[in-house]
Amino acid sequence: MTSRVQFTHELDTLNKEVEEMAELARQSIEKAVKLIVTGDVSLKSEVKRLDKEIYRYDNMIEKHCLDLIALHSPVAGDLRTVSTCLKIIEDLNRIGRYAWDIAEVSEVFEGQKFKRMVNIPHMAEMVVGMVTDAIGCFTKRDAREASALFDRDDEVDALYDTVFRETLTYLFESPNKITVGIHYILVARYLERIADHSCNIGERVVYMVTGERFDPMTRKNGLNKANVFSSEEDFIPRHELDEK
Repeated sequence: MTSRVQFTHELDTLNKEVEEMAELARQSIEKAVKLIVTGDVSLKSEVKRLDKEIYRYDNMIEKHCLDLIALHSPVAGDLRTVSTCLKIIEDLNRIGRYAWDIAEVSEVFEGQKFKRMVNIPHMAEMVVGMVTDAIGCFTKRDAREASALFDRDDEVDALYDTVFRETLTYLFESPNKITVGIHYILVARYLERIADHSCNIGERVVYMVTGERFDPMTRKNGLNKANVFSSEEDFIPRHELDEK
């Protein structure tokens, strides 16, 4: 097997490992939120198991990336792919940790009902979708959809602000619920941070595919995606452009 063929095989394996790690992160979020909503204590140990498995993948993929760099000395698009994987697993590891943080506060909610708990599952559904689609963009090398994740993050941020304001209002009326209310806000905050990490993954995918840095702040300054990426070619992997 030639060196190039071997390297291509290793890259395919690396992509699969990142996808598997992302699936574990997605499951951990779903189970952590289900634990909060249903009170099913058996889910806590499951989230802990997933957190450990995510950490194992983090170490395994990091070693795989460093081995690829040391043995094959990748350049250009190949190097961007390997370096992007190194960055993505940092975000996935943090997502797993936030899921465990959510699971850890589950005891506070035992036997206590709280107003508008429906917002938490709704936020979870949104951020799980973002994590899933962020990795989908990585798999498909889709920079356009990756940049669109920031629009969805705005929706999550808006929902978090709503949860925060409504919870504070409710706590003024029911001060005996302060402890559970604070933890309710914490859970919403953890979910909001998971959405941010999904955007980080999207930003890294844009760089991997185009070789250009995507500045999400351009959106805040009133520039749309058409201004950030001047043409469809900006979304075509550089190695494909070279072949044209």
